[in-house]
Amino acid sequence: MKNDNLSKPIDHENRTQAVHEMFCAIAPRYDFLNRLLSLGIDRGWRRTLSRMALRKDTESILDVACGTGDVSLGLRQKASQARIVGLDFSQAMLDLAQIKINRAQADIKLVAASAEELPFPDADFDLLTIAFGIRNVIDKKKALAEFYRVLEPHGRLAVLEFSQPRVAWFRVLYELYFFKLLPLVGGLFAQRSAYRYLPESVAKFPSCDEFSGWLKEAGFRQCRYHSLTFGIATLYLAEKLD
Repeated sequence: MKNDNLSKPIDHENRTQAVHEMFCAIAPRYDFLNRLLSLGIDRGWRRTLSRMALRKDTESILDVACGTGDVSLGLRQKASQARIVGLDFSQAMLDLAQIKINRAQADIKLVAASAEELPFPDADFDLLTIAFGIRNVIDKKKALAEFYRVLEPHGRLAVLEFSQPRVAWFRVLYELYFFKLLPLVGGLFAQRSAYRYLPESVAKFPSCDEFSGWLKEAGFRQCRYHSLTFGIATLYLAEKLD
């Protein structure tokens, strides 16, 4: 299956379908490739998300774009009594997440749905997390509006996403790896088009300041961000105050 459409200016529905098909195709190798291509650093980033996003009184968590469940399971370890729902648009990813959840005997509900149309009532959660997923949402501002809607007043949003280093010398090395080596290595184990899409989608993602502006446009306040590992990833935190 080819995903050449991912790089073409096609309509929303077709682009969503192309991204969906890509993630379904790479699902069996997703965890392995994440560990290989990030040298395991992604695990630390997810732990940082859990540590900085959770409060002692967190009772209900929605983990959007949960993939194979790593963030959901990490949150379960730290918030043993909270209601946790993992959501993803790829059933293939959710099937793998369910295997992990069963193995861990964890109480986590999984839902197949889009981040742009969350199947939950208003003010249903007090924490919403999304790790390496907002970049793949076609209508990002619509998704942010949905995140705001389903959060309770004073609820928190935590967005973990790839970003581009600001330090010049490190950015040169980063781009060499991300745009040249990553598609080559990733292509040995999965669709090469998927690992061309990854750096392209990071390059097109808004800057930290611009994305923080989007959060404010959606209604969030106390928006801030933290650079991780020389800026390879960024953790955004925001709150719904009303």
